[in-house]
This record gives sequence, structure tokens and C-alpha cells, in this order.
Amino acid sequence: MDTNNKAANQKLPLQGAGGRRLAILGAGESGVGAAYLAKQQGYDVFVSDFGAIADNYKQQLLDWEIRFEEKQHTEAEILSAVEVIKSPGIPDKAPIIKKLKEKDIPVISEIEFAGRYTDAKIVGITGSNGKTTTTSLTYHILKNAGINVGLAGNIGKSFAYQVATEKYDVYALELSSFMLDDMYKFKVDIAVLLNITPDHLDRYEYKMENYVASKFRIAQNQTAADYFIYCIDDPETANGVAARNFSAKMLPFSIEKPVEEGAYLNEETLIININNDQLTMSIHELALQGKHNIYNSMASGIVAKVLQIRNKTISDSMADFQNIEHRLESVGKISGISFINDSKATNVNSTWYALESMTSDVVLILGGVDKGNNYDMLRDLVRQKVKAIVCLGLDNTRIHEAFKDDVDIIVDTTSAQDAVQTSYYLATKGDTVLLSPACASFDLFKNYEDRGRQFKQAVKEL
Repeated sequence: MDTNNKAANQKLPLQGAGGRRLAILGAGESGVGAAYLAKQQGYDVFVSDFGAIADNYKQQLLDWEIRFEEKQHTEAEILSAVEVIKSPGIPDKAPIIKKLKEKDIPVISEIEFAGRYTDAKIVGITGSNGKTTTTSLTYHILKNAGINVGLAGNIGKSFAYQVATEKYDVYALELSSFMLDDMYKFKVDIAVLLNITPDHLDRYEYKMENYVASKFRIAQNQTAADYFIYCIDDPETANGVAARNFSAKMLPFSIEKPVEEGAYLNEETLIININNDQLTMSIHELALQGKHNIYNSMASGIVAKVLQIRNKTISDSMADFQNIEHRLESVGKISGISFINDSKATNVNSTWYALESMTSDVVLILGGVDKGNNYDMLRDLVRQKVKAIVCLGLDNTRIHEAFKDDVDIIVDTTSAQDAVQTSYYLATKGDTVLLSPACASFDLFKNYEDRGRQFKQAVKEL
């Protein structure tokens, strides 16, 4: 496997930062990891969070003797920086970001910064849905192949912290559009674009073309030595590819038609063909079932083939992979009723994918903080598969309005325990109780992880 250094212009460490001020906005996983790397590289580091900093991150900053503040932004400190690293969650319209831009102070992502200090080969994976699963599966295959690989980005320990403390040869990075927005010189050696469906449009002036452009930033700076892997079946992706020029080698995947090089389905056989070296595998052998997961497996399989991993290692890994927590996670069976935790489904598209993969009647737990959801795309699947909807949220009005003509039973609940007990009562042997909320969790829970864990605990208590 080739892990040669990347193009020189992507690898220009700011040698001897010599105490120059670097400000970091946001003290979560990303910001604190970036602070550690910056301190290691000789910067005068200042961390500022407009909210409260979690105790564990505060302790790390104290241990590392890095100056920080919380619940405010001291402009004199921040505006004296030579460069600013911002958390992906901070929008460009935030007042402090506007002031930095007015002063022409560069604002970059943690990924951009960390990329300067590693020569590792980068596999970058983005998409509106499936990127966490695909990144985790890719990491699983590479690790099983004996590759010295790190897992980072929107998942696990921050990329910057791992660059500071590890020496990986390859990274599998889950990259959100927010991360991509603040990446400029960073280069992905193997880029994967899974799909593009409306999400986070409030950050993109409610213009789909802006969001699409953000996703395609994953291909920026790629050369003829790199790879761009994409789903040709996805309309926004296919249109975006047709409208752009690419330097990288293009490798499409499809379940609708054969492709010369890339991945496709022949009836129920998955075929991955790279450089006339073919892998074939029955879709029934895949650990991840459902149409969307065939796409995810194809994308990971192509990455593995590009890295010249043996076919048997790839197929064995795709057969024994266990999905991440809170993403179509099997919680168990009680009285013949299956319980599935898909709390990570915080948008309608994710819930569509979850429902599409169901093979039994479903009691669907929906609801939370509605981000302006359009539930129309769910209606066909709800009619076909859902026998009852259990709402889990403080305001469920829009869910009632959306599905009142499609489902006979729609019940309101305000706790995970109540939702699970109600669903259990409504389900019968052979059914599936699916928590796939299509909404954010902040009305009743700390985050989607908290929602998922409370759901699992409630199932245990049945």
C-alpha cells in the first residue's frame, strides 16, 4: 500500500510557531484536541467557548496548561490571533466569526489544522446519510487487514488529538458539511460521497445548491493520483458530478445498473471491480442489511480494493461488522418483539433509510425537536410498514398532522420509558419497535446518545 507523503503544498507545517497566538472557538472534542496539537507545535493557545465547558474537557485543558474561558468570547484575545480554529457547530453568521472575517484573520477547521502535521493517507467520507456507518465499516475492514489505521472526524477521538499522539499510516475520517466548509488546502486521497439530501439548510441560506457545493468540497485539491468514489444513483450527486471537473480517478457505485469500474449489483450479487480485479459477494452475507446499507458496503468495499486489501479480508469484514451504537442497533427481543435503537436518525432521510430496511410490521417511535421536517417522503413507507406511531417529544402536532390519514394509532409520550411501554403494548409477536425519531433530541434529552441509552434501559426494564 502506498502511504507516500502527499503533495508538498498540503504538508507545510507552521514550523516553530514561536509563541504565535492561535485561538480556538469551542471546547468540545474537536476544539480541545486542536488545542493539544497546537500547544505541541509551539503556539500560544487560547480556547474560548461561548457556552459552558464540560468538566472532562476543562480538566484536560488545565492538565495541559492551556488558557481557556467559558460563557464568553473575549474579543481582544481572539482578534489578536494569527489564525482561528472553530468548532463545526459555530455558524459563519456568529458575531465573533464576522469580526474575524472583517479583520482577514483566517478561520479554519480542526481537520484543516491537523492535516498539516500528518503524512498519513486520508480516506474522507461524507454524505447526508450513512457516513458514520460507512466510516466505521471502512475502519473495520482496514483494521482487519492489519493496516495501522485511525478513526476520526465526526466520530471517535478528534483527528487533531490523534495526530498529536499517534502515528497512523491511514485515517478513516467522517466529514460533515460543516467540517468541509472550513477546509481549504486539506486534501483527501480517497474521497467518498454517499448521497446528498436536504439537511442543515438553515446553515446554507436555505439553498440546496449551497449545501451540494459544500459536500463536493471533499474533492477539492485532489490530483490524478487520488480517487473519488460516489453513488451514481443519487440524483443530486450525479448532477453535481456532471456539472464539475475532477482530477481524481472516478469510481461510481450503483444498485440500478452495471458500472465498468466501481461497484454494482447483479441481481443479489454485489460486484466490486477495480483494475480488473473482481470481488463478488451475496448481499445476504452482508452484516448490514437494507438497500441503503448495500450502498454503504459498496463504498467501503471500493475503498478497500483501492488500498489493495485481499478479497477474503474484505468479504469477511463486511460479513462480521457490528454497527455503531444508536444506528439501527439491535437491542434485543421480548415476547417475540424486536427492539431497534436508531436514535442517531435526527432527520427524515435517516428515518426513511431505517424504515426501508424493515422486513416486519413496525411500531415507530418518532418525534423531538422538529427542524422544519417535511414528512411527505415517509408516507409511502409508513403506509406499507407502520401499524402505530408513538410520539416522543414535547410538541407532536406536526407528526399527527402528517400521518393522521396513514396510521390508525398515533400516541403521545414524554419519556423513553413511557414510549417503550406503550410501543410494547401496541406491538405483537413478530413486530419491530423502531426508535427512529427523525428529529433532534434536545426537548427531552441531552443529545441523541442520551435518548438512545434511555430507550435501551427502558427496554431492559420491560
